[in-house]
Amino acid sequence: MDHFYVGWGTLALINAGLAQGKNRSGRNWFLLSLFMGPIATLFIVVWDKK
Repeated sequence: MDHFYVGWGTLALINAGLAQGKNRSGRNWFLLSLFMGPIATLFIVVWDKK
């Protein structure tokens, strides 16, 4: 079960980096990713840069 939390946290960090690359708030997307996980990744990838 611990591996699940490590993977989820890693995904949140990756999402924060992706968001910063698209000129969005990395901190906000990190927090959002903790709750939404892969769905947040989908939103980040699909949305255009600011």
